[in-house]
Amino acid sequence: MDTRNTGPGAVLVRRAVARDAKRLTRLVRASRAYEGPWAPMVEGYRVGPDYIETHRVFVAADGAGGPVLGFYSLVLDPGNASGPGATGELDLMFVADAAQGRGIGRRLIAHLREEAGRAGLDAVRVVSHPPSEGFYRSVGAERTGTAPATPPYVMWDRPELTLTIA
Repeated sequence: MDTRNTGPGAVLVRRAVARDAKRLTRLVRASRAYEGPWAPMVEGYRVGPDYIETHRVFVAADGAGGPVLGFYSLVLDPGNASGPGATGELDLMFVADAAQGRGIGRRLIAHLREEAGRAGLDAVRVVSHPPSEGFYRSVGAERTGTAPATPPYVMWDRPELTLTIA
């Protein structure tokens, strides 16, 4: 499903396709949110065509053929993807540095909620980049715990949150 704004600067949210892989990889690696001590987590990171084909990856773009402004991926837990208590996980969510402050992140979360609802999920787990916790809380996610560091790629504990889908 496409979600559109009307008027100048319309933002389209669409399903990602394999040819988006390089653009999404560049967006992740270029993110200023992962500079300094956070850099090792995205160094060499790759969003591959196989990942896009396997998971529910959605792109926010500036118009039908415009630049990618952000994206998210919803990963369904195969053992718990339908019925009471069904959950998924927000695996990736990035907004291009130049697009920050334009409501793209909120737009992607709104789309995520719709997509999760269509998938029959009750909740979406979010393991957040520590500086992003405030954003997720501002869109209704509740802190549920802490995901421990997993060296050598993630050297810090991360907030774990739940976004209820109702």
